[in-house]
Amino acid sequence: MRRRRAPKRQAIEREPFVPHSANLQRPLVRIRAAEITTDGSTRLHTSYIEGKLPHDLPTNNTHFIDDEVGYAGDLGFDSGSIMEDIPCDAPLGKRKRFAAVKRQDFVDEMMRLNGRGSEGIGCQCGEVSPQFRCCDCFGVQMFCRACTLRNHAYLPLHRVEMWNGSFFQRITLKSLGVRIQLGHNSGDKCYNPVPSTGDDFIVIGLDGIHEIALDFCGCASAQVWYKQLLRVRWYPATISEPRTVATFTVLQNFHLLSFESKVSAYEFYHSLARRTDNSGLSKIKDRYSAFMRMVRQWRNLKQLGRAGRGHDPAGVDATAEGELAVLCPACPHPGKNLPPDWEEEPLFVRWKYALFVAIDANFRLKRKAVSCDTTDPSLNLGCGYFVRDSAYKSTCVSHNAVNAADVKSSRGLAATGVGTIDCARHDMKLPNGVGDLQKGERYINMDYIKLWNRMESMPEHLRLPSECSLIRFFVPKFHIQAHIEKCRTNFSFNWSRYVGRTDGEAPERGWSNINRVASSTKEMGPGTRRDTLDDHFGDWNWKKVTVLGRTMLKKMVEAVKWAREHSEALAELEKTIQPALIAQWKAEVEAWEEDNSCPNSFESRFSPVTQAAVRLELAELEAQELQAGINVSLHTDVSPSGLITLGIDLEDQQARLRSKFADVSLHDTDKQKAMLQTQVTSLQRRLEAWARIRELYMPAVCQLRHQSSEATERVEELKPQDFELWLPSQLPTETPTDQKLAGYEWDLRYAQALDALDDVRSHLRLRSHIYMYKDKNIRGQAGSTRAKKIIDSVESRKQASVLKYRRARNALLSLTSRLERCGWETVVRPLLNSDVRPMGDMERQGTGTISWIWLESHADNSCTENERVQDCVRLEWCKARARKHRWSEEVELLLEEMRRVLVFLKWQAAWWKGRETLRMVDSMPTQEGLTAYACRQSALRDSLTASFQSLWSGVPALITDGLDIMESGEADGPTIDAPPPQSQMFYN
Repeated sequence: MRRRRAPKRQAIEREPFVPHSANLQRPLVRIRAAEITTDGSTRLHTSYIEGKLPHDLPTNNTHFIDDEVGYAGDLGFDSGSIMEDIPCDAPLGKRKRFAAVKRQDFVDEMMRLNGRGSEGIGCQCGEVSPQFRCCDCFGVQMFCRACTLRNHAYLPLHRVEMWNGSFFQRITLKSLGVRIQLGHNSGDKCYNPVPSTGDDFIVIGLDGIHEIALDFCGCASAQVWYKQLLRVRWYPATISEPRTVATFTVLQNFHLLSFESKVSAYEFYHSLARRTDNSGLSKIKDRYSAFMRMVRQWRNLKQLGRAGRGHDPAGVDATAEGELAVLCPACPHPGKNLPPDWEEEPLFVRWKYALFVAIDANFRLKRKAVSCDTTDPSLNLGCGYFVRDSAYKSTCVSHNAVNAADVKSSRGLAATGVGTIDCARHDMKLPNGVGDLQKGERYINMDYIKLWNRMESMPEHLRLPSECSLIRFFVPKFHIQAHIEKCRTNFSFNWSRYVGRTDGEAPERGWSNINRVASSTKEMGPGTRRDTLDDHFGDWNWKKVTVLGRTMLKKMVEAVKWAREHSEALAELEKTIQPALIAQWKAEVEAWEEDNSCPNSFESRFSPVTQAAVRLELAELEAQELQAGINVSLHTDVSPSGLITLGIDLEDQQARLRSKFADVSLHDTDKQKAMLQTQVTSLQRRLEAWARIRELYMPAVCQLRHQSSEATERVEELKPQDFELWLPSQLPTETPTDQKLAGYEWDLRYAQALDALDDVRSHLRLRSHIYMYKDKNIRGQAGSTRAKKIIDSVESRKQASVLKYRRARNALLSLTSRLERCGWETVVRPLLNSDVRPMGDMERQGTGTISWIWLESHADNSCTENERVQDCVRLEWCKARARKHRWSEEVELLLEEMRRVLVFLKWQAAWWKGRETLRMVDSMPTQEGLTAYACRQSALRDSLTASFQSLWSGVPALITDGLDIMESGEADGPTIDAPPPQSQMFYN
């Protein structure tokens, strides 16, 4: 229900007021309350109250309006208050501090700026009638032409206006005679200036697109033109006779905006064009293509610099694969943040050095089939997050028949998405962990990126030594709900040791950030797209690094709390269990944890009751009776249990036929009508054949049929879906029936109910998975329509399973009085519509309410009640133990990760320190710049180390003493959008 806006309350204005004629020991407080009446007019109520002034009241007589507005009746006016009503026609503003009179003042002041300001003020040089002013300099001082040129000799990108007698009009500094000289210090004269080609040099700046007059230095010692531009922090669009540049400031600004707001180069450039002229009357030279080229080169150069490639004597061309990626400091890196002898540690210590990775695909990051690698090559060439394209395609895109397939969803696309490998615990992309997908999420693409399966078909340099590698596979906690029961026990993070509270959903958290650039990268060429995504992945990793201190602190506080609570819960549970059983169960769990081929302790020891199992059991029982010579079958082909089995199957077929009739359209084709009629006729024949056999085993049904409407001689439409089966559960209470047949139906109905409940759960999981897939990957009307059709199909199957369960339970209710069965109602409960809902976050150990359908276990009725209860207790103890161990492991793992972060940052600081003198060049200024950059990067890592150490200083006491959750702001949960620490300013 939509909430309505609260009615306007009266604005209360208070001010101290002391009448001149009053002789009071205490001043009066004048209180004014403004309100809007029903006829739309405004009234002002004024009252004077004698009393102490509020402590927060101003000492002067300046009136004010409270932020929190109350009703006049709340002020406690006494009978002696002096009241006066003053009608007021002025409307009240919505914002109490921005009254109408103030708004007019603001408008007036802004209008004033369109004129020359105070009259009679001349130029600073003494000229009486100055004509020029600068929009970017401080203040609105007017200057003459000479002073304007002198003031802007080194500010060539400022915007200047000239007074034409009526208003200010835009004028360029170039038209006033300003020329920029490169290659010399400020104030020095060049004796051989070389004008730029065409004398129409364009500078893309932060405040617009400027056309300037530019001279290059043509002296004998002059540098090439592009170097002269770079040394004034202008980036050239080309190295051969450049005519367009972008300032470093505008490139830096766009770079950050593209990360935070995902603005495209097109939108950013055209905002600059409108900043230059928003009327469209001035012709602005189009430099959009040049700007895109400069942005792409800027991204690559910044990545090379941050990776230390400028300090390597081998140069940027020797950059190794994945070297430009920002590494996760918390992940294990041998030789950087692991102990020297970590491989020799026992398993109960070595598990903390494991690398957790997660694999996923994103189908929003498509790329249209535009351009090619020859026309648009990548600048990174596999040195970042994308794998090297040439080797990747030769391995994964060599199936011509598959690639040539005209799949509608991938028509016109060169890449249908990307597959990624992430650090599963810290949500960071791994070096060379991203690759394009050609035809969906094919295994060969993901295997190439994952570097494990199908090693024999991989290139030699991609094969891992499997004999010395221990690799375990899990299903992420959010996705595991769509898997079968065996997967949910064997591949669950919750029940496996040495994984802590890892959830495996790291890639999903990153898609929300990168999906916003999908509309831009979809239209790019292959190289530009890979370089752009590489840069965004790098920024994502860097922001994650800067907030590691707070995120890991929050995780630690939560882990300590839950480790303590689950430890106490396990201790309470074990008080109710015999120590011998606990020892036995513990040995079984540890055996499965050591060797997964052993029986899984998280699975029930009793086989589930299914229709197929009951039918097999009944068939074997009848075979034994036949062998013993006590066969009671009255038909050569159909036994008593076979009769009941066929009857239940026919009942299901009737339900399906009713569903098809309900879905019949008004405009079905002749073919559809013929198919439906064939099914009707076929079912009717099977029913009649079964009914003849039924009369042999249940002769009392003949009388019931004659009494029913089926025995009438009226010619009716054939409706096999309404045929009365008269199974033992459908007979009236007074009608006699064979107890053996009723017992057969009981067993089959009980199994049918459990099977139907399994189907309901399976369909709910499948529906949730399809919804998640649709929300994540599908866009557009066509895709959404197809997805909705699939969801509707799953929904109809789920509803059919619900009806099957209810039919089975009603049959059990009817048979209860005949067979005197009891105790089954606790397992086969009434299934309400409110019970048919997804499990929610049960697999993630959440606290939400779970429907009973997810809590029932299929116990074998042949077992005693004590055995079933003991099995349930064993399962609960195993899960409680697993919860305690996972949270305890999480504490240990976080401690190790904190240690690794600090060691890695110290290693990285030393690494940058060593790069100060790694590469020696002849140019002293260049050498100084290399040294300064390395020092700054080293100082950045030292600052991060100190910041994290300060944040984590209380962690040892928190763990040792088991303190409660800290309430300090530092422990509040940071997000990726949280402000970075001050040390981030070094990351340039």
